[in-house]
Amino acid sequence: MQAFLDIFDIYLLEAVINGILLGGVLALLALGLNLIFGVIDVTWICYAELVMIGMYAMYFIVQYYGLSYFIAAPFTILLVAILGAALHYLVIAPLLTAPPINQLLATGGVLFVLQSFATVAFGIDFRNLGIRLPVLAFGDMNFSYARLLSFLAALVGMVAVYLFMTRTFTGTAIRAISQDRQIMALMGVDTKRMYLITSALGGALAGLAACLLVLQYDVHPFVGLSFGPITFLICVLGGLGNFIGGFIAAFVFAEIISLGGLFSDLEWGYVLAFAFFIVMMFIRPAGLLARRR
Repeated sequence: MQAFLDIFDIYLLEAVINGILLGGVLALLALGLNLIFGVIDVTWICYAELVMIGMYAMYFIVQYYGLSYFIAAPFTILLVAILGAALHYLVIAPLLTAPPINQLLATGGVLFVLQSFATVAFGIDFRNLGIRLPVLAFGDMNFSYARLLSFLAALVGMVAVYLFMTRTFTGTAIRAISQDRQIMALMGVDTKRMYLITSALGGALAGLAACLLVLQYDVHPFVGLSFGPITFLICVLGGLGNFIGGFIAAFVFAEIISLGGLFSDLEWGYVLAFAFFIVMMFIRPAGLLARRR
C-alpha cells in the first residue's frame, strides 16, 4: 500500500508540473486575445486560426527552405503580426461602430476562410516539423523538452509584453485607451494607430505561440480547434480584457486538464475543464477577479 502511495505521489507531482508547463502556453494565447479585446473591444473568434497559419509558416520555412528553427521563428512572428494588422485594417476597422454580433460574425467568417484556404492550399494531411527533442528525466518523472522550452519562451514573451506596456510611450497609450478610448482621442492620441499596433502585437503573440505549439502538435487546417475553444473559455473565465484574470484562469484550466488526464484519459481532462467553466459561469459570471455586488 505504501509503495502504491509513493508511486501515486510521483505521478501526481508529475501531472501538476505538466499542468504548469501547459499553463504557460495557454496564458500566452489568452494574453494575445485579451490584449485585443481589452483595447479594441472586439473578440477575435479567428485568433487560433492565426496560430494555425503561423504553424504552417514554421513548417514550410524549416522543411522546404532549410532554415533552422531559431531563424524561422522571427520570420513567423513577423508574418503573423502583419497578418494581425491586416485583419484589423481590412475586417475589424470598418466594423468598430457596428453591433458586437456583426463583429463576431465577421471574425467567425474569417475563421472559416482561413480554414478553407489552408485546406485547399495545403490539403488535410497532418504535417510534422520533424524536430525530435529529448525527454528530461528527473527522478522517476519524465518531462518533455518541448514543453519546457515552450513554457520558458512563453514566460519571456509575456514579460516582454509587460515591459513594452509599462515602460514605453506606445504601451502606456495602449493601456490608457483600454481604460477610456473616448477621452484619449480627445487628448490627441491617434486611436486608429494604437488599434493597428495592438492588432499587430496580438498577431505577434499568436506567431510566438505557433512557434511553440508546432513542436508539440502536427500541423493541419483544423489544428486551431485543439486550443482555440479552451483559449476563449480562459479569457471569459478570467474576465475578457483582464490580463491577470486570464493568466490565473490559464493555469487553473491547465491543472484541471493535466490532473484529469492523470485519473482518466486526457480527453476527460478537457471535459472536466469545460464542466468547471460552466459551473463558474453561474458563480462568477463576470470573471474570477470580478467584484461581487
